[in-house]
Amino acid sequence: MGEQQQVKFPQEIIDEYAALGVDLPAMFSAGHLGTRMGVQIIEAAPERVVGTMPVEGNTQPYGLLHGGASAVLAETLGSVGSMLHGGSSKVAVGVDLNCTHHRGVRSGLVTGVATPVHRGRSTATYEIVITDEQDRRVCTARLTCLLRDLPAGEAPAKD
Repeated sequence: MGEQQQVKFPQEIIDEYAALGVDLPAMFSAGHLGTRMGVQIIEAAPERVVGTMPVEGNTQPYGLLHGGASAVLAETLGSVGSMLHGGSSKVAVGVDLNCTHHRGVRSGLVTGVATPVHRGRSTATYEIVITDEQDRRVCTARLTCLLRDLPAGEAPAKD
């Protein structure tokens, strides 16, 4: 699905993970499902996560972007924000996702922007707005993640 581009992370987050021996930019991805669907993370910080996904290959039988594909993009972006908010000592686990689909898309690229609604000690909630190439809203989603402590002595995943 094209060349993987480098994600833009704030330097303090890169430094936090580097202190643990983790090369965050090298390990970071949209996960296996996100990769299969062509999700590309453009920028990632606790305050804002931006990513794109092609419509082609992610459609339902009528030729429209599949609602489940929008959900994958939304959960990926919200989970990344939650993970970065929780920091290297936490694991973000999705507990609630809801999506409202506003319009169909047949081609091109959709862009999702995740911004925090709530960032607490044990949960994080992000609103994710997905738009088409004409900047029209396609989907609005909300994801809540539980922030669990990383088990003692366990470092964040390195690959």
